[in-house]
Amino acid sequence: MSGRCRIESDAISMNDQQLLRYSRHILLDEIGIEGQQRLLQAKVLIIGLGGLGSPAALYLAASGVGQLTLCDHDTVELGNLQRQIIHRTGTVGQSKVASAQTALHDINPEVECIALAVRADEEKLRELVARADVVLDCSDNFATRYAVNRACMMQRKPLVSGAAIQFDGQVAVFDFRSAFAPCYNCLFPEDSVAAELRCANTGVFAPLTGIIGTLQAAETLKLLIGIERGLSGKLLTLNALDMNVTRSTLSKDPACSACEGKL
Repeated sequence: MSGRCRIESDAISMNDQQLLRYSRHILLDEIGIEGQQRLLQAKVLIIGLGGLGSPAALYLAASGVGQLTLCDHDTVELGNLQRQIIHRTGTVGQSKVASAQTALHDINPEVECIALAVRADEEKLRELVARADVVLDCSDNFATRYAVNRACMMQRKPLVSGAAIQFDGQVAVFDFRSAFAPCYNCLFPEDSVAAELRCANTGVFAPLTGIIGTLQAAETLKLLIGIERGLSGKLLTLNALDMNVTRSTLSKDPACSACEGKL
């Protein structure tokens, strides 16, 4: 299996402005001209433009990802601004995707941002995932996470999943291009009591969402470029109180109701 995401777009030759804008990427041996061109051709789907989706979208746009599809049905509220850094006081009351689209255009007007102010159902998710090279789950509820997991598994698209609550955060990459990849349901079974408890409304440490969302952006960029070192098949957890970071290897659950542990 190739470590690079399959991108359908025609090759792009960078102009002088792009060479300057992305020069610090191009200087990296692991990225270079070829890697940056792959980013310019890439299509990424971001589900949720809240605490995690905000920093993820900002870094993906700044890095030159060619197309970002932003999906969130919610509107900006004053209480979001403590952690959802893509939004501004002046955008309170706007849809989150419209607010994010404006911010991303200011950072990098060359990036195509598609704003979808909808709550994506199973059918819509299948359609959106099919068009993407990588999917970021930045949602804040388990129902959406399970639905995104199923859609990515069906379309065999890499899924970068993040979550943050109180002082605890986590990032995992499920690369469904491989038959050996575990799924989100293997990690957190949908019918478990623990999953329901995690959905309780509670506080969250603002910088934690920035750390987790930025990690999601980093893993997405590496998947698109073809850098195989990362969190594929891994779970990274972070406690922001003591800055304790752990990384665990994931495996398929033979009893998983979503993927049934099949290879």
